Amino acid sequence: MRCSNIPRSNHDFFGLLRAWHERAKNNPVWKKLRLIIVHSQEVYIPLNINQSPFNVGLPIELPDLSQEQVQDLVQRHGLNWTGEQLEQLMTLVGGHPYLTRVALYQIARGRMTLEKLQQIAPTEEGPYSDHLRRHLLNLQENAQLLAAFKRVLSVDSPVDVGTAEAFKLRSMGLVKFQGNEVMPLCKLYCEYFGDRLGIKS
Repeated sequence: MRCSNIPRSNHDFFGLLRAWHERAKNNPVWKKLRLIIVHSQEVYIPLNINQSPFNVGLPIELPDLSQEQVQDLVQRHGLNWTGEQLEQLMTLVGGHPYLTRVALYQIARGRMTLEKLQQIAPTEEGPYSDHLRRHLLNLQENAQLLAAFKRVLSVDSPVDVGTAEAFKLRSMGLVKFQGNEVMPLCKLYCEYFGDRLGIKS
């Protein structure tokens, strides 16, 4: 078996995807190929702009869920919640699709109540511990991003942390925009990162 065309690094792999995309624009056989790339932007890998598969095609970003969408998910999980309970979940996770899904799954399976979730969510005991720890490690590897996020957490109103940092923090799902300024996405992030980064609330 010849292995010369097998990618040996992320750069090789991304370059391969980009090459396939370029071929599909001109070659009739390759035009039948459809690439769908689902990715998170939590980790930023420096890529050659001409080899990156992420700056071509049609980007579709998964937005935060609205209160109506979360209400629909609550009902689909067989939960009969009050408006106050729904609001408590929205405050805790901010409509973040993954965080919302984990919460509803845990509660619907009888593993915990909403009240218990609120108590343990920002701790290592909670169901988000791996997710939160991964974000923390990524932040700690980037001093500028860490400083920007600390600034976001240390104030009670939206703050301008610079275009690049704001974009990266938003891509990680940690903040939301208010005009050109950003604020924490949800209470969960405020509590967990505030504690881990030593920021007084």
